[in-house]
Amino acid sequence: MAPMASMAHQAPLPHSVAFLARRAATALAAVAVLGAAAAPAAYADSDSASASPKKLPGGLYGTKDPQYDGVWRQSLALLAQDTVGIRPAASAVKWLAGQQCADGSFAAFRAEPGKPCDAKTLRDTNQTAAAVQALAALGGHGDTVQKAVSWLKSVQNDDGGWSSMAGSAGDANSTSVVIGALAAAGEKPQSVTSKKGGKTPYDALLTFRLDCEAKEDARGAFTFQLKGAAPNADATAAAATGALGKGFVVEPSGKGADTPIKPLSCKDGDGKKAGSGDPAQAAEGGAGYLVAQLDKNGQHLLSAMPGAEKQPDVGNTADTVVALAAGAHTTAAAQPLKWLEKNAAGWARQNGPAAYAQLVLAAHATGTDPRSFGGTDLVSALNATGPEPAAAATKDGKDGKDADDSKGGGFGLVWIIGIGLAIGAGIGFLLSSRKKKQL
Repeated sequence: MAPMASMAHQAPLPHSVAFLARRAATALAAVAVLGAAAAPAAYADSDSASASPKKLPGGLYGTKDPQYDGVWRQSLALLAQDTVGIRPAASAVKWLAGQQCADGSFAAFRAEPGKPCDAKTLRDTNQTAAAVQALAALGGHGDTVQKAVSWLKSVQNDDGGWSSMAGSAGDANSTSVVIGALAAAGEKPQSVTSKKGGKTPYDALLTFRLDCEAKEDARGAFTFQLKGAAPNADATAAAATGALGKGFVVEPSGKGADTPIKPLSCKDGDGKKAGSGDPAQAAEGGAGYLVAQLDKNGQHLLSAMPGAEKQPDVGNTADTVVALAAGAHTTAAAQPLKWLEKNAAGWARQNGPAAYAQLVLAAHATGTDPRSFGGTDLVSALNATGPEPAAAATKDGKDGKDADDSKGGGFGLVWIIGIGLAIGAGIGFLLSSRKKKQL
C-alpha cells in the first residue's frame, strides 16, 4: 500500500497497483517454500501482457498506466458511484464491458479490445469478478455478466476455490472476490461446486483459516494461501466478507444493529480443525482477529510494503471496516472508520479512483455520508478522476441533471510499473489486483 501523505519523500504507488507489490512479497515467499518452479507457459512470453498505452482510452478512470489494474479500478469506481445513486458515464461503462474476452473472462487491461483474446492474454479471476460485481449492480449487462460467471465456474479449482490465474493453487483473496461476484450475479455460492470432488467455495475458503492449533493471537485469522503460513490481515478481511457471501458492496446493517465480536472459541470443539465449521462462524473468528490487530495498532492496520512496515495501511483498514460491517459489528467498525475519516484523504488523493472507491464503499457499509467524510467529499473527488457521470446524484441520492459525458479526467500521465515479476509458483499473484504479504 502506498505510504501516507505525510511520507512525501517516498514516491507513492497507485492504489490498485500497490496491491501487486504486496502480492509480490507473498509470491516470493511461495517460491521459497514450494521451490523454484519453471514459470508457466502462459507467462513465458514477455509480450503476453497488453502493452502500456501511449494514450489512455476515453472512459477509463485514473491517469496511471492501467496495464495491471485497469478493469479493477474501473469496476470499483463504477460500483462506488452506483452505491451513492450516481449513474456513471456511458463511456465508462462501455469501456469496462468492452474489455471482456469472447470466453467471458477479463484481463487487467486490453489496449486493443477489438482484437480477439488469445493464449497470451492474461485472464484474471480477480479482474473478472470485479467486473461482474460492477456490471451486475449497474444492470443492463446480463449477457456479459453471465458469460463472465460461466468462465469463472469453468476455472474453479478442485478444492472449490480460485487463484488469480487459472490453473494455480487457490488463495483466500481470489476465492472471496469470486464469491462476491457469484452473489452479485444472483448465484448461490454454496451451490457452485467443483467438477471433481463437488467442493464449494466455502470449503476452499475454510482451508485457509488458522484453527486452535495456531498460536493464540493468530486463531481465527486466514492465511493468503500456504498451509501453516502466518496470519494475513488482508486475506482475513477478504475472507471475513466472502464467508458471509458478500462482495465489495455491503449494505449497512440498520439503526440499532450491533453484533458483538466472538473470537474463535477453542473450548467447545469449534474450529479445532482447519477447513471445518460454519462459514459464518469462520467470519466471526476472522473479525475477532482483525479487531485485535486494530486495537494493537491504534485502530488501523500496518503496511506490508518493504521499508514501510510501520506505516499505516489505509486500504486494508478500509477493507476491514467493510468486513466488520458485513458481520453487523457496528461498534467495532466505528473506530477504524473514524481513523479513516481523519487520515485517509491525502492517501486517496495520491492513489486515485480505486482508493476513493474503497473509502466510499467503507462509508456506505457503515451508513456514513461519503460526501462529508472527515471534511472530504469523496464522491466529487472520485468523479473528478474520470468522465463526468451521465447523471450526477444530488445530496438526497436522486439523479440530477444529465452531465456532459465528453469531459475526461485528464489522462496524460503514463505510469510505468516498477515491480519485477517473480518466477515460479508465485508469478500469477503479481498480476492480480489484490495485495499480499504475511503480517
